[in-house]
Formats: sequence, structure tokens, C-alpha cells
Amino acid sequence: MKLVTFTHRNEPARIGIWENDTIVELESPSMLDFIRGGEVMLERARKTLNGKTARTFSEDEVTLLAPIPRPGKVLCSGLNYRSHVEENPSAKFLEDPRFFAKFPSVVIGPDAEIRHPGQKFLVDYEVELAVVIGREMPQGTPAHAVMDHVFGYTILNDVSARWIQFKDNNEMMGKNFDTFAPIGPCIVTADKIKDPSQLSLSLRLNGKVMQDGTNRDWCFPLPRLLEWLSMAMTLEPGDIISTGTPAGIGYFRKPQVFLKPGDVCELEIGPIGVLRNRVVAAEKA
Repeated sequence: MKLVTFTHRNEPARIGIWENDTIVELESPSMLDFIRGGEVMLERARKTLNGKTARTFSEDEVTLLAPIPRPGKVLCSGLNYRSHVEENPSAKFLEDPRFFAKFPSVVIGPDAEIRHPGQKFLVDYEVELAVVIGREMPQGTPAHAVMDHVFGYTILNDVSARWIQFKDNNEMMGKNFDTFAPIGPCIVTADKIKDPSQLSLSLRLNGKVMQDGTNRDWCFPLPRLLEWLSMAMTLEPGDIISTGTPAGIGYFRKPQVFLKPGDVCELEIGPIGVLRNRVVAAEKA
């Protein structure tokens, strides 16, 4: 099922099932509480969907938020698509996965505005499949067991300030400007995506296709990525792990293409849907 976090008028945020053009409200304080509830909460959601007593809303009545507005950890895989390694003249294929972090405070939802800090920052886009952890994955979980800990999947736009990222190798700061982690529009539960390695993903900038790839191009399969992270840390319910981006980013295009105020990014992964965000000029302090 597709799960969303949404607001209706001035009411507090709540969660629901996105079915066709309708949002069916669920009884849970937050998406994180729902995820922690595991199969019990999923079964309740199925009964709610089949019942007739829950409140329902049409899509145009609600505002979708990031499915998990403040995830615990957001860990992003770098150089995990062969095509992306090949388009980067200074990159090489890695022996093991590599990751960097995005901070929870920079997460925004669908249709929220990406704040552009200025032309010199060379703001770029990256479409990525993101995995949502469903139950605690202890340190040292082996590859054959890691997929049992996956709750579902969503989309992440790894927005990056390339000038900062490549200046003195300052990836941490270049990836973490406010609003640089749009996530959404929903979480599709793992039972609906049996093999994420078969998914295709694309990014359109103002309607023009800039990235169009398939996860069959992964350098490291998803179990390998999760096992590698588990070597170092415990992953917890609601943590988000992205799996890298295919070729086509703006920095390596000829001529280069960077985001500017007024642009619209549309990221699409078939069963998940479209994550759309507009770019606006950041207000100066």
C-alpha cells in the first residue's frame, strides 16, 4: 500500500493510505509510530481500507508532507550506479560501498520549495530510490537477513551545492543546505515491490528528461549496501537509506546544467509515483 503523511486545513498532520485519488485516514499519531507497530499496524490499515468508517479525502483537499518529516538517519550511497561512475572523469569503481549523511532538518516533502542559495553554489539534482527501515537492524546483521528489516520505499532528491561539495572535498556541507532533501510523495510498503533492483527511475527538469536509468545498473545490490552500513551501526525504524543516482546529473553534462529559481524538478519511480518540487530563491538574512 501507499502511505502518506498529510495535513487537512489547519488540522494537525496525520497519516493515511493513498488509494487511487483518495486518502483514507489511519489512526496513528505519526508515520514513525505506524512503522514501529510493524505487521500489527499494517493489518489494521488493511481493515481500515476495507471498512467504511474512516475519514476520506480527495487528493486536492490535502497537502502531502514528507512521509517521515524528521527521520532519524538519512544515509545516502555514493557512486552506486555504473553509469554515474562512468560519467565522472575523476571517479573509479569502488571495492566497497560508500555513504554520506543528510541531516533530518533539511528534509522537505512533495511540492515544498527547494531554496536556492545563489548561482555560485552550482545547485544540482539527483534522483534516488530510498529505503525505509521498518524494524531495528542490529549492528552486524548479515546480508541474507537485512531485507527482513525493510518497511518500504520512497523517492529522494539528493540536491547538492557542487561548488561547496567539491571545494576542499566538503561533501557534508554541500549536501546539507536547508531544503536539500526532498522526500516523497509516499512510502510504498515492501510487499508491493518484490524486487527493487528491477525498478526504473527518472528525473525531469522543466519537463525535459535529465536522468533515466534502471537499478539493474547498481554497483552494489541493496542487501550489500545495508549489510555494509550494519557493520558500523544499528539501523532503526524510520531511518532512510538511499541507493545512489544514475548518469545525467547537471555537473557532468556538456554544457553543465544547474538548478535556478523557477525550475521544477519531477522525480519518478513507477510504483511510488512522482516527487515534484519547485526551486525558489532563498531569502537573504
